[in-house]
Amino acid sequence: MAKILVVDDEAQVRGMLVKMLSVEHHEVIEAENGTQGCKKYRKHRPDLLITDLVMPEKNGIDMILELKKEFPAIRIVAISGGGGITGSFDYLPIAKLVGALHILQKPFTLQALKSAVAEALEVPEVH
Repeated sequence: MAKILVVDDEAQVRGMLVKMLSVEHHEVIEAENGTQGCKKYRKHRPDLLITDLVMPEKNGIDMILELKKEFPAIRIVAISGGGGITGSFDYLPIAKLVGALHILQKPFTLQALKSAVAEALEVPEVH
């Protein structure tokens, strides 16, 4: 069982992720944007961060960059349905470049999420 922070501006998506992860007996903390995500990561120090990329206030890429500086060993799974300020743009490859261990295109299956979470949690923490 791991402590997982889920950051997504869509309550429906957060709810679905909480259900999917709870079935696997993970403890889930929620945040609705990158600003909240940074605060909750610092406070709770979860084992894994699952974040959307296109969000108001602070997007997922900025949040990843900020947390990666402070916590180089952070484990991240990035999720995105595309979209963004300039229309349809795929931010997932950028998330991978800045430190996400796994990327998932929305919509994804429970099995894809389980695999990404399991693999990300297997990565040893480096301090």
